[in-house]
Amino acid sequence: MSPEKILAPAVARASAVLDLLARAGRPVSLAELAKTLQLPKSSLHGLCATLEHLNLITRLDGGQMALGPHVMMWANAFMARLDITQEFFASWDDMRVLPEETITLSVRDGAEVVYIACRNGKHPLGLHFHAGMRLPAVYTATGLAMLSTLPDASVRKLLDAHPEGWPAPLTERGLRDTASVLAELQRIRRRHHSIDREGVREGMYCFGAPVFDSHHPEAVAGVAVSIRSLEISPDLESRAGVAIRKLADRLSQRLGAWHDQ
Repeated sequence: MSPEKILAPAVARASAVLDLLARAGRPVSLAELAKTLQLPKSSLHGLCATLEHLNLITRLDGGQMALGPHVMMWANAFMARLDITQEFFASWDDMRVLPEETITLSVRDGAEVVYIACRNGKHPLGLHFHAGMRLPAVYTATGLAMLSTLPDASVRKLLDAHPEGWPAPLTERGLRDTASVLAELQRIRRRHHSIDREGVREGMYCFGAPVFDSHHPEAVAGVAVSIRSLEISPDLESRAGVAIRKLADRLSQRLGAWHDQ
């Protein structure tokens, strides 16, 4: 969001603090917060004291800070609003297609995806998915599936305006620029599901599809199934694509989507 559109700067600064603590995955000092966010320690001290009072952050014995327990109430409320995680697992089991493979459910946060439900399969992929895990959207099947529901102009603006530049590739097979992403999104729209061919992990293919609700034309979530590349065949690609699209449609109906997307 551009600075001129921020109506409450203090809220934006508080959000930046919480985002940094969430991304760090470890306790962070006030000095590190100030340096990373480029904010004066005096301002951060009062802000962090308020967040601590609200149980949004916890101050450890050494003075470092971590996310507090109140954040979990928000997370639980968000999960309850979606109310699709159990449906996600139950629907996949009911379909009885590729039952031993890894399945994931994620939402998009800007140019990243955040995994909110994962079940790692019996076949080792060399990567363990877990709730809260973040990855660049352009490398993931769920991220590409969700981006395919946006207009090209919105995708271009999102990717080209990213403050940290193009995300570091996870493998040698990841898409390397906006033009390549836009071309891939056109293919996804035609086939109605996405394919990550070893963009996240060498030796792993992922097939993804977007999930919709009743209020937004763009996807609110994405689902994917991950399979070892050594097992991939044209027939398996077709079955995986059909299955993940069917799962996405079931979840979309659960969220109230009433028309074909």
